[in-house]
Amino acid sequence: MTETEAKSWGLNDDELAAYPTVYRDDLLKGQVAIVSGGGTGLGRAMAYLFARLGATVMICSRNQQNLDDTAAGIRQRLGVTIDTMAMTIRDPAAVELLMDTVWEKYGRLDILVNNGGGQFPQEAIDYSVKGWNAVIDTNLNGTWYMMQKAAQHWRDHQQPGNIVNIVADIWRGMPGIAHTCAARAGVVFASRSVAVEWAPFNIRVNCVAPGTVATPGLNVYPPEASKDFHRANPMLRCGDAMDIAEAVVYLGTSAGKFITGECLTVDGGQQLWGEPWPNGKPAYFDTP
Repeated sequence: MTETEAKSWGLNDDELAAYPTVYRDDLLKGQVAIVSGGGTGLGRAMAYLFARLGATVMICSRNQQNLDDTAAGIRQRLGVTIDTMAMTIRDPAAVELLMDTVWEKYGRLDILVNNGGGQFPQEAIDYSVKGWNAVIDTNLNGTWYMMQKAAQHWRDHQQPGNIVNIVADIWRGMPGIAHTCAARAGVVFASRSVAVEWAPFNIRVNCVAPGTVATPGLNVYPPEASKDFHRANPMLRCGDAMDIAEAVVYLGTSAGKFITGECLTVDGGQQLWGEPWPNGKPAYFDTP
C-alpha cells in the first residue's frame, strides 16, 4: 500500500451514516453517551452509531475543528443533535467540567466511552522522558480521570452507569509502541479492579481491544510498516471502525448487562497469530 493510499484508510461520513448495523434504530433512545476522542477515527464511528441508535451524544477531544466536522456531518446526515466540548482528558479539572456539564444539561449519563488517546511509533530504547510521560498521561491517567469522575457522579446521583474503555491488543506485547502497551495494560487491570469495587453502585466497567483497524490514525506509521498491516492477523485484512463501534454498543447497553470486568478483543485473531510491526519489521527477524 502506498503512502497516498494509506491516507484514504477508513470509512467516510456517508459510509458511517449508512453502514448496516445489527442494532435496532431506537436501542439507545433517551440515553446519554460521552465519547472521548470523538472527532476522528474510531470515536467518530462510535458517535455516528450512538446517534443512529437514538442516543444523545457528547463528543470531546482537544481539537475543536475535528469535533465541529464530526458534529456537522452527523447533523447533516442524521438530522439529530450532538454536543461537543474541546478539552483534554489529561486535566482532571477539565474532566470534572465535562462531567458537570453533562449532568447539568441532561441530568444523567448512561454510557462513557473512553476512546481518547494516542501514541507514536518508536523503538523503546530511544524514548525520551517527555515522550513516555505524554503517552502514559493521556492513555492511562486521562482514562482514569474520566472513569473516576463519571463513577463519582453516578454514585452521588444514585444512577447506574456503563464504562467502555478502548485499549489495545496487548496480549503478546506491542514492540514499537511499548509505551501505549504499558498504559493500555494499566487500563485493563484498573478496569478489572473497579468492576468489582463499583458493582455495588451498579456500574459496569469493560474494555474493547481493537486489533489493526483501518482509520486515518494509521497514517502516523511509516509506509513500510502500514503496507503489511493487513498481515497482522490470520484473516489477512484490517478491521473497520464499525467493528469496534458495534462491540462498544454491545458492552455498553443492555445486550451486555451481565458482563463486567471483561476485555473484548476485536482483532481478527491477531492475539493468536500475526506480526504487527508499527515501525516495519526489523531485518533481524527475517534472518533464516
